[in-house]
Amino acid sequence: MKTTLLGNSDLAITRIGFGAWAVGGDWQFGWGAQADPQSIAAIHRALELGVNWIDTAAIYGLGHSEEIVGRALREWKGDRPYVFTKCGMLWDEQGKIDYSLRARSVRSECEASLRRLRTDAIDLYQIHWTADDLSETMEGWNALAALQKEGKARWIGVSNASVEEMQALQPLARITSLQPPYSLIRREVETAQLPWCQAQGIGTIVYSPMASGLLTGAMTRERIASLPQTDWRTQNEQFREPKLSEHLKVVERLRHVGARRGRSPGEVAIAWALNHPAVTGAIVGARSPRQVDGIIGAMDLRLTPSEVSDIEGS
Repeated sequence: MKTTLLGNSDLAITRIGFGAWAVGGDWQFGWGAQADPQSIAAIHRALELGVNWIDTAAIYGLGHSEEIVGRALREWKGDRPYVFTKCGMLWDEQGKIDYSLRARSVRSECEASLRRLRTDAIDLYQIHWTADDLSETMEGWNALAALQKEGKARWIGVSNASVEEMQALQPLARITSLQPPYSLIRREVETAQLPWCQAQGIGTIVYSPMASGLLTGAMTRERIASLPQTDWRTQNEQFREPKLSEHLKVVERLRHVGARRGRSPGEVAIAWALNHPAVTGAIVGARSPRQVDGIIGAMDLRLTPSEVSDIEGS
């Protein structure tokens, strides 16, 4: 399986990583209740097919996603994959969500993540969301750098950060990677973050390359209407008109290209994101082995320039 070094790290990652957001289950920004045995089976299936990294976060399922990842790895008999997680989002006993990048909070979060993941070190520890106050983000980044020096985080990165924020953080401690949203319907990072990271030698692992299911080819108006109210997508404008009709037109272009290559629309959507020269890898979520089987073909799919043009409608 082809791997690429992530930024300035020694992490040789596959082009696709397993995204563990959805397996966190039912919470404010969740995908509804999930069957834990299916989630574990999905993780194992991805590892069987060669995926060598898992991306999660403390907040996913209010700690449950990390617990599921920890259980899956305890039961896994093969080589241990890299595990990436994030800090900066907190919750109380009632499930109310808050944000903090204060040093004491970051350190406490790290210790809790290590326990849930059943490991002594996090391969990539990331700031989940930067703070409104740049000084707080810098305090959190210094805390991550200290954890790296102590060996509790092997490498450190940021998620959802602007170029200006990364420029402020880089002198404090080297940024290994950025994790931004990137898909055919969310291309904002092409103008600033992706070229800046490429110039700085910072790795980029993009999330939601299938736009949270919109670009899989399986997301119809009927399916959207039947999503449980506990699924965060029911409240997202991308899944509603007038945007929905435009997104479904994109799916048809993906379907047309995929039909010529024997690949699903979702696999083509992932391959499109991976086609950008600044992108090191893509995080792809799955909740069952069947879903993993439906996206793994993107790992080695290389699109031609004409296919990219067809997909983009240009």
